[in-house]
Amino acid sequence: MPITQVKSNFLEKFMIMNPYADPAEEASVQQMVEEIRELKREKNAVILSHFYMAPELQVKHTDGGIADFVGDSLGLSVAAKSVEAANIVFCGVRFMAETAKILNPGKQVLLPSFEAGCSLAESITGADVRKLKAQYPGVPVVAYINTYAETKAEADICCTSRNALDIARSFEGDRLIFLPDLFMGRNLQTRIKAETGKELILWEGKCEVHEQFTSQRINGLKMMYPEAQVLVHWEVPDNTVADALTGTGGVVGSTSDIIRFVGESQTRQFILGSECDLGATLRGLYPEKEFVVPCIKCPHMKQISLQRTLEALRAIGTEAERNFEMTIEEEIRRKALVPIERMLAFA
Repeated sequence: MPITQVKSNFLEKFMIMNPYADPAEEASVQQMVEEIRELKREKNAVILSHFYMAPELQVKHTDGGIADFVGDSLGLSVAAKSVEAANIVFCGVRFMAETAKILNPGKQVLLPSFEAGCSLAESITGADVRKLKAQYPGVPVVAYINTYAETKAEADICCTSRNALDIARSFEGDRLIFLPDLFMGRNLQTRIKAETGKELILWEGKCEVHEQFTSQRINGLKMMYPEAQVLVHWEVPDNTVADALTGTGGVVGSTSDIIRFVGESQTRQFILGSECDLGATLRGLYPEKEFVVPCIKCPHMKQISLQRTLEALRAIGTEAERNFEMTIEEEIRRKALVPIERMLAFA
């Protein structure tokens, strides 16, 4: 494809996803995109980008952008396992890059900023899980993928919001330890209890972004946009979920569930109860539809920028690459691999 066509494709997609972009910044954004595309080829690298990344990091390589794979936590885990390139640059937060490294011990995984943490993952440690297991001996531990490697290493299986229900149903017995997301656990508990009778033993972890989607916030938007359907993640407060879907309806689920629901819905207008840049994803996929997005950004995700991604690629093969390289103690990696692979069997 001619270079001019690649540029045109990128800018067109970028402006659809981010209609509020400053036109004065287009040239610098385009210049960095072009250098990143060239460096990926030179350094035998691929870029995995999460749906919560800024729009310029989500535009796919085939559309003139930089991302080889764009997805949610589960989709990126699956993609990481199939990568053939020697270097994986992960545009996401640290637990995601850890998962990629756990699945690819022989490849170099680079995280553009180690400041990209996660309030939910930081709410629990491996020692906390060991205490829970001692308190509830024999009860299986299901760990949300939004956890660090030391926590995953103590779990029986990992899950994402996309496959948590199926994984919970797969266990025998009448109790499961589900961690660390309290709100996701409460939302799942309603479904799991009704369908299987199982009780979930929950942890007090919360996502600092999703907990801001209160009933008051969503109900205020519903009053302003009475015809809109509401899109919320499992991670929002359970009372918000109960209120949000009354009236015109909507969906509670994973990012993939939300994307699929919008595509199948005849409704034109939606209220999004999730991280701001998922709105960019949805605008890119469904430009004919309108998305009302309270712009609550994850400060950890936003540590990953186009500039830092460029710096990570430039560092490959130099002494500077140690500043971006993901490393995990081998014993923890091997232990964490087991629950992750069990999770992927449900993918």
